[in-house]
Amino acid sequence: MKSLKPLQELLEEEQGNPIEAIGSYISEHIEGNWQTVLTVNEEKLLRAYNEFGDAAYGTFLNLLFLPIHKQLKEIGIRPEPNFPGNFDISREWGSQEGTDQQRWMWSTVYSPVKKPLGTIVTVVYHDHTQFRVPRQPRIIALHERGKEEVVTALSLKSPDFKEALEFTVEYEAYLRSLQE
Repeated sequence: MKSLKPLQELLEEEQGNPIEAIGSYISEHIEGNWQTVLTVNEEKLLRAYNEFGDAAYGTFLNLLFLPIHKQLKEIGIRPEPNFPGNFDISREWGSQEGTDQQRWMWSTVYSPVKKPLGTIVTVVYHDHTQFRVPRQPRIIALHERGKEEVVTALSLKSPDFKEALEFTVEYEAYLRSLQE
């Protein structure tokens, strides 16, 4: 894995805007490491996809975010939930064939004194027909906190996000359709 300037140093340089500094730090980490994580863990991820389907993308993200979580813990910053975010309230959309999907998840980030700093949104591009991450995950740093504020901000950024259902609502509709 490529290492970055320590997060503490970056936060000291960007004192006025910690959530944007954290977002930039995570983006830089992803840019330098996402393909390496895929390559080094290819067998494990393919096996996970063959056994558990799309849950393999969660394994990929856990591996990708592990160094970020270590850095945050060292300086007392805590995302809630851990990155990439809460799957139950995430939203997904993409191609009709399922080969070019994106899921948006988010976490509120708290300072060492438990003050909310903002929200980090993780955009994960993926394929439902095979294990494939077609492009690097993207990070969006928001000053908004709380589900409603975040949904409003993301809806302004993306009409697709605004139209997509959150996972639990989408899944309930899917289960109802199976019963009909």
